[in-house]
Amino acid sequence: MKNYEVISNPKLDEETISTQPIFEGNIITLQVDTVRMPDGNTATREVIKHPGAVAVLALNQNKMLVVEQYRQPMHRTEVEIPAGKLDKGEDPLAAAYRELQEETGFHSGDMHHLKSFYTSPGFADEIIHMYVTENAQTGDMSLDEDEFLEVSELTLEEAYQYIADGRIADAKTIMAVYAWHLYTLTGQWH
Repeated sequence: MKNYEVISNPKLDEETISTQPIFEGNIITLQVDTVRMPDGNTATREVIKHPGAVAVLALNQNKMLVVEQYRQPMHRTEVEIPAGKLDKGEDPLAAAYRELQEETGFHSGDMHHLKSFYTSPGFADEIIHMYVTENAQTGDMSLDEDEFLEVSELTLEEAYQYIADGRIADAKTIMAVYAWHLYTLTGQWH
């Protein structure tokens, strides 16, 4: 897994002058940073801090495992690959194994890192570490007490139809479908 280094460009970098905490919840915190911009002026930046997450592109007999669950921010159900928040200090690979089992009941003997990416760098520091496994095997689910979801499997063609229909609309799942499609064309996980 690639650790993202701080990349600096003195012509663009902003200096944090102060941070005002606004909200601290179970998943996110919100703060307002006052920054000095490259031209010397100041501005405020609303920042959501997130512990990071994992997502798993799990294939079972050439079908992708997905979960459908209600997403309150959108007021609708969403079809997504299994994913979840990192616990404090948790290794992302261990979290990927955990989330796959908890949300789908499937487990895997081998899983490897595909890519890490920021979800919304304009206002949040959330990073998702995406993993892939090609040999998911069935087992028992162990959902959180406030988690209600349905598990299903999609072919690549069905996944593209779900995207076209808007049933799959989140970036991590669309990215997983594209990665899977690229794999079918090249034989390599990029």
